[in-house]
Order: sequence, then structure tokens, then C-alpha cells
Amino acid sequence: MNYRHAYHAGNFADCMKHALLVSLIGSFLRKPTPFMVLDTHAGIGRYDLRCEEAEKTQEWRTGIGLLTEEGPDSPLAPWLDLVRKAGGPEIYPGSPLLVSMMLREHDHLICCEKHPEDKRRLYGIFTRTPNVTVHERDGYEALRALLPPQTAKRGLVLIDPPFEEPNEFARLENAVQTIQARFSNGMIAIWYPIKHRTPVRAFHMALQDAGVRDILAAELLMRPPVDPDHLNGSGLLVIKPPFGFAEQAKAQLERLKTRLNAHEWSVTQIVPE
Repeated sequence: MNYRHAYHAGNFADCMKHALLVSLIGSFLRKPTPFMVLDTHAGIGRYDLRCEEAEKTQEWRTGIGLLTEEGPDSPLAPWLDLVRKAGGPEIYPGSPLLVSMMLREHDHLICCEKHPEDKRRLYGIFTRTPNVTVHERDGYEALRALLPPQTAKRGLVLIDPPFEEPNEFARLENAVQTIQARFSNGMIAIWYPIKHRTPVRAFHMALQDAGVRDILAAELLMRPPVDPDHLNGSGLLVIKPPFGFAEQAKAQLERLKTRLNAHEWSVTQIVPE
């Protein structure tokens, strides 16, 4: 219960995760039928980069702070336009706020946040937004309670845990099986840290061995993943990615690599459809 994302908001991992998330949500907008997004670890939704926590780490300066001059032709433009509308560059929008800004009237966002104070702050953002629901509950536990969705037949489950627990990858494996059992046609996006390669490879292999199909992994490394004591990169694993997403992700990660002076990026099909 110690993790607070305010220390890390707007860092390289957020930039990578949120740029790709906006592309995933954009794919649902191609069809008129409603969709649902379940954000299992929602946070507070909006982060003031002038706050004490953000100023202490300064992580945003080597993330969103390097991207403010991106123009309308950038592959990052759809995400950065939302950041600016949310109050950037001083205010950084988390995943719930970004998703909510893309919803149509008949779409639905469900947010789960375990911390009572963070839940209250998140609820305050959406008190006048009828198609956003905020729950104070454990995100993993919510998968059984809230799936399948009642408001739409298609949607995305976003799992972005703080990785405080040593068995987090195992919990994610179980979560994927739960989601696929209860919401078989749903898309799943999972953020994960890359400190060194062994846990990530084991996670990918575990999903493959469990029979999960159509898995894509997009990763951005700031440095070689050889020091397990540092966050060297991050990944977004997408199950049932939409048509064209791989090419979008490649363009976005290449731009992030250039602007953030990253080490390397990759978009890899872990398991075919």
C-alpha cells in the first residue's frame, strides 16, 4: 500500500504506455457499437507535475518534458493532443482521464482503485461524467465481479499494477485466464516493468503454455536490461490487438526512442492468432 504514482507520472514508461493505449482505444472508435474499458489499477487520474512528489524525482523531465514540441504529424500526436487538453504540460493525465476523453456517450469506463484516498480523488474527477464508474476495490478481485460487462459486448481490460508484490507476474497470468473465461472476445492490455529479461520471458512463456493466442508485446528500453535494481524499460502486452496496431506501435516507439534518447524498442508477436 506504499506505491504512489505521483513520483513517476509522465516518465518514459507512462509516455510509452499511454501513447499505445490511445491507439488501442482509437481502434474501438472505428465502429459505432459501444465498448467498455475496465481499468483495474486506475490511480488518481490526474497528476500535477509541480507537486512535491514529482519535483522530488524529476522523472517527467526525461519523459513528457521532452515531447512538448511534437507537431501534428508526429505518430504521438493523438496522445499528446489529449495531454494538452487535460492541462499539460503542468498537468499529466493518467489512463482513466485519457480514456474518458475518448469515450462517446454510449461507451463506458469502469475504474478500480484500491487506495481509499486515491479513489476519492479519482471519483472527484468523474462526478459529472455518467458513463464513468469508479469502484474502491482490488482490481484483480474486480475481474470476477465486473466481467462480462453489462454495457457492451466488446471492450478492453487494462491491467497496470504497481508491481509491489514479488508474485505479480503470476497474478497477471491468473488474471488473463479469468478474463478470457468471462469475457472471451475482450482485448487485454498489460503493462509490465523490464528490469532484467528473465521474469519477462517467463511471463510470456507462461501465457503461451496456457494456450493464450494472439499476443503482441511492445517494449521500450532506456538501457540494456542487465541491472535488476533499476527500471530499465517497460512493456505493454496486448492480447487480441486490433488490426494495424503493430504498425502504429512501431512508429510511436521509434519516435519515443529518438526523442527520449532510449536504447531500443521492439514489437514482437509472442503467439500468433
